[in-house]
Amino acid sequence: MQDFIINVGAVALVLGVMILVHEFGHYAAAKLFGVRVEVFSIGFGKRLLGFKKGDTDYRIAAIPLGGYVKMSGENFSEEHSGAPYEFMSHPRWQRLIIAFAGPFMNIVLAIGLLTGVFMVRYEHPVYLDKPAVIGWVLENSPAAKAGFEPGDRIVRIGSLTNPTWEDVLPKVWLSSNQPLQVTIERNGQTLQKTIVPEPTGPDQIPTPGWLPDEPNVVTALDSSVDAAEKAGIKVGDTVVAVNGQPVKSVQAMIRVLQENKTKPAAVTVVRSGKQQTFTVTPQLSKLPDGEERYRIGIVSQPMHIDKLPFAKAFSKSLDENRKNSVLILELVEKMIQRKVSVKQMSGPIGIAQASGDAARQQGWTPLLALMSAISLNLAIFNLFPIPILDGGMILMLLVESVRRRDISLAVKERIYQVAYVLLILFAVMVIYNDLTKAIPGLQRLP
Repeated sequence: MQDFIINVGAVALVLGVMILVHEFGHYAAAKLFGVRVEVFSIGFGKRLLGFKKGDTDYRIAAIPLGGYVKMSGENFSEEHSGAPYEFMSHPRWQRLIIAFAGPFMNIVLAIGLLTGVFMVRYEHPVYLDKPAVIGWVLENSPAAKAGFEPGDRIVRIGSLTNPTWEDVLPKVWLSSNQPLQVTIERNGQTLQKTIVPEPTGPDQIPTPGWLPDEPNVVTALDSSVDAAEKAGIKVGDTVVAVNGQPVKSVQAMIRVLQENKTKPAAVTVVRSGKQQTFTVTPQLSKLPDGEERYRIGIVSQPMHIDKLPFAKAFSKSLDENRKNSVLILELVEKMIQRKVSVKQMSGPIGIAQASGDAARQQGWTPLLALMSAISLNLAIFNLFPIPILDGGMILMLLVESVRRRDISLAVKERIYQVAYVLLILFAVMVIYNDLTKAIPGLQRLP
């Protein structure tokens, strides 16, 4: 119940801020050009509460899945008096700016939030910005079938050369069931490989089956399994071998321990630059997901924390938002081509779960980083050239500018009717995807 409350509160905050900023963009641009704003609403449907100031009714409505700004004379189907405060009375370039102002404010918010995160505390796995060296290859995985081995360094993936793991991950996500050309460096030799990542899990996220080479730094000791602590292993130690076998990833260490079972294991660590070996007896332990595993009671999640000055934080934010924008567009393109599963998309339920997870983490920066990502997604989605969305209005205004006359009322009505139906179907699909992920067994129903 507590998790549910946190999820609801977090998603209300996230979507509330997104919608408020988006609609404020439309509102401010309309006011700038002298367009009368009749309603500024957070949510749709019945008015719950609010106040009226001047010509505008500021309200919160019953359905919190969006918001809108109602301007005088905005709907092409209503009668227009030609008054100077009406939306349709203004030149097309002003109407275009008003339509673009909402997504623009979401882009500004995404950049601003991520800048703040980079200035305060940007925490991410240590391996993420390191060269893409493979630390472990899972058995019977696409990487194993393609011939990848621990220690291989990825020097080219697709068109990217000398990538970090941060560069590799998006390439894999966009290559579900698609051949991906990879060049590796192994023992001084350059080898060409082709891997076909396989979608797994409810989200159908493509998985290659390789894991990064990352230091097994002991970041915490698990009190429920005290084998390592009793043997003398401490927080800050780096596990480099188990029973003489090098372990270059957490998964490699887990695999060796599963083969060892409850027999005493020789765990070699590096402490203060010196190697020490401890005898540790693994214990069979049940994980939160119900899986049983032989463990020694260490937690290894080495993280890197960035705290940048404003100029560098702003520059990094611009670069990250640019890369994320390209990634979103490529993902949509591959979904249209049916090369990527639509199950990778999330709707309100998925956003609520992600928001709750971020809110439960230490500090505000995880939630702010998520808000930045959602704000960018909202901006790009609204700029798609689909009628009813801001991008659809922009497209129509551009077409009318080129033709130098308005599109007929009958054509506009038909376009909007079709677009409305398609958006409803899209919303149903996204929510159904969320439900199949949240409710076990639902996706197996006929």
